[in-house]
Amino acid sequence: MRLSGVAGAGFFVAVAGLMASIAPGGAAPPAGPAGGGATVVGERRPRRRVLDLAVRSPVLDGVARVRLLLPRGWSPGASRTWPVLWLLHGFARGPGAGRAGHTAWSDHTDIEELTEDADVLVVMPDGGPCGNYTDWWNRGGGGAPKWETFHLAELRRILESGYRAGPERAIAGNGMGGLGALAYAARHRGLFRAAASFSGPLHTLYRDPSGLDVADLVELGVAIGAPSLDWTDVWGDPEEQRVVWRQHNPYDLAGRLAGVRLHVSSGDGGPGPYDRPLDGRRNGPDVLESLACTVSREFAGKLGKLGIPVTTHFYPGTHTWPYWRRELRAALPALLAEIG
Repeated sequence: MRLSGVAGAGFFVAVAGLMASIAPGGAAPPAGPAGGGATVVGERRPRRRVLDLAVRSPVLDGVARVRLLLPRGWSPGASRTWPVLWLLHGFARGPGAGRAGHTAWSDHTDIEELTEDADVLVVMPDGGPCGNYTDWWNRGGGGAPKWETFHLAELRRILESGYRAGPERAIAGNGMGGLGALAYAARHRGLFRAAASFSGPLHTLYRDPSGLDVADLVELGVAIGAPSLDWTDVWGDPEEQRVVWRQHNPYDLAGRLAGVRLHVSSGDGGPGPYDRPLDGRRNGPDVLESLACTVSREFAGKLGKLGIPVTTHFYPGTHTWPYWRRELRAALPALLAEIG
C-alpha cells in the first residue's frame, strides 16, 4: 500500500475518523425516458418537503438512494419545471457524523430551512461507499460502478421526466463531494451554471512523499468501503494511468470551467471556532483538511492564471460538518442566483 509511508499523529487521527464514517466515491451520455435503464423502485415521504427515492440502476448493480427537497407548489403533474441544486456528500467525521450518504446534508445542515422559500428542487444523491463520483476504470474494462453515468445521465433523466427538474443547475459538495462537484462541472460543460467545493481535494495528482496526498485518500476509501476491490480500479495507478487521472482531475480540467460561477473554501487543518479544545487533535493538525486546503489553493491559483473568476474562503478549521454548514450558508445565495 502507498499509505505505508505516511506517518504522523494527525494522519492516524484522520484514519480513525474515516474508518468510523466514510462515504464518497465529456458530455453526459444520452438516456431514455425511464433513465437509460434505471428505474425508481420506491418512494418515501418522511417530511412535508422531503421525498426519498430508491433507484435501481444497471450501471451500479444495485439500488441507490436519493433525497429530494421539494419546492413550494411542486407536484409530479405540475405544468412547470424547477431549477435544480445538487449537493454531493463526502467524508464525515466527528460526534454523531455517522455514515455520510443521501441524507448527510439534511442530517447535518439546515438546508431544509435555508431553501424553505427558495424556488428550487434540491437533489442529494448517494455517492456510494467509495465511488469518488466517477465511472470506475476497472483496469480499462469499464463496468460497474458508474456513478458519473448514474448521476448525470440516468438520475438526471429520471428527475426531468418524472420530478419536474429543469435545465438550470448548480452543484456543490463537501470533501470528496467537492471533488465530484468541480469534476462534474468541468467534464460536462454547460450542464451546471455554478459549482462550489467545501474542503474538496481538487488536485488529485498533487504529491507529498512525506505526508498524505489525494491518491492516498482514494486508496483508503476503497480499502474501507470496498475492501475486496483494488484501489487502482478507480482510475488506475496515478503514474501508469496518468492520462486517466488527469481526465478526472479538476486542476487539470480548470480551463473547462470558464463561464461557471465558482466558489472554493477550506479550513487550514488547525483548530477553529467550532473545534473543542480536547477533540482528539491535540497531537497535530487535521491532515485531511490541511491537504484539502493545500490543493484547493493550488486549484484556485490555476484558475487565477487562466483568468477564470472564483471566490474563495480559507479559514482556521477542521474537516467537520459545522464548517460545511457555515460555508453552505455563505455560498448558497450565489448558487441560487445563477439558476433562479
